[in-house]
Amino acid sequence: MFTGLIAAVGTVESGMSTSAGARFGIASPWNDLQLGESIAVDGVCLTVARAGGEGRFDADASSETLARSTLGRKGPGDRVHLERALRPGDRLGGHFVTGHVDAVGTVVEAAGGGGGTLRLTLRLPEELMRQVAPKGSIALDGVSLTVNEVRGAELKVMIVPHTARATKLGEACAGLSVNVETDVLAKYVSRMLGGAQGDGVTVDLLERCGFTKP
Repeated sequence: MFTGLIAAVGTVESGMSTSAGARFGIASPWNDLQLGESIAVDGVCLTVARAGGEGRFDADASSETLARSTLGRKGPGDRVHLERALRPGDRLGGHFVTGHVDAVGTVVEAAGGGGGTLRLTLRLPEELMRQVAPKGSIALDGVSLTVNEVRGAELKVMIVPHTARATKLGEACAGLSVNVETDVLAKYVSRMLGGAQGDGVTVDLLERCGFTKP
């Protein structure tokens, strides 16, 4: 579990195909990484497979992860957001982020908002939009953000000056692909309200709670 507060921006040093997907070598600022610990790389939860000296670590990504995220496009020299797993007692300044990326979204517009802020408009797969709500939370490349506006298959977020300086999102431009994880609570609410499709089970939460459909 993560918070969506990026601790560092690391660099991909190597990438190698494996029978299960790919293994990445990534440089980080931490020298105390432990074998088997979880770390979010551009919002994707990966497991440290080897912890080397000077902060470098190796992590494996499955073929499913490569297909569902932007990690399959990463190579040596690419920068990535890094966050270590949340520990009991840590401050939760963002929102609960699982590191399970839902899909890849696309920045369709990036505009300065004044005072060093940046307004981003993103397009997501339509099936994800029912899990996105104004003032709700969303993770983009692992960064916890608040949704400002939702319209059709697009949403708008504001990148504040600190986030613009501390993450890659400050350099975002139209056409950029980002990993998207919707809020974990929204996933369950969406499933309950919409019913489970394709398995012969329909859960109508409104009727069960005594409400009448409009």
